[in-house]
Amino acid sequence: MRQALDEARAALATDDVPIGAVVLSPSGDVVGRGRNIREYAADPTGHAEVVALRQAAAARGEWRLDGHTLVVTLEPCTMCAGAAVLARVERIVFGAFDPKAGAVGSLWDVVRDRRLNHRPEVLSGVLAEQSTGLLEDFFRRHRLDGSLS
Repeated sequence: MRQALDEARAALATDDVPIGAVVLSPSGDVVGRGRNIREYAADPTGHAEVVALRQAAAARGEWRLDGHTLVVTLEPCTMCAGAAVLARVERIVFGAFDPKAGAVGSLWDVVRDRRLNHRPEVLSGVLAEQSTGLLEDFFRRHRLDGSLS
């Protein structure tokens, strides 16, 4: 999670929401890294999880990430939770809950839907205070300077 937090901090340089992710191989090696790049790349799919999953799949040479773990600083949204399910990750570890858009237990629970053929294990709340702090600082700063509506 500390490496995902480093990625989240790096997103601040491009004025993206500070969310970071890493994908760990079954042996625990980092095989994918991602940070939000929606603003930087003008890409609505530029979420940290998608960036990290793409990098991990490229490193592996296939889209199936069996045995891999997705670690992310904020609870994944529906798109990212769906991408994790489709990539067949074994586990999702996240820091802060997202009551407005979270799809791993908060607002929805995409990854535990019994109708799906793959349901990753979930571990939540890991270094949640640090993840929440980064987000709160970012949004506080943007509200003060009027750049968020």
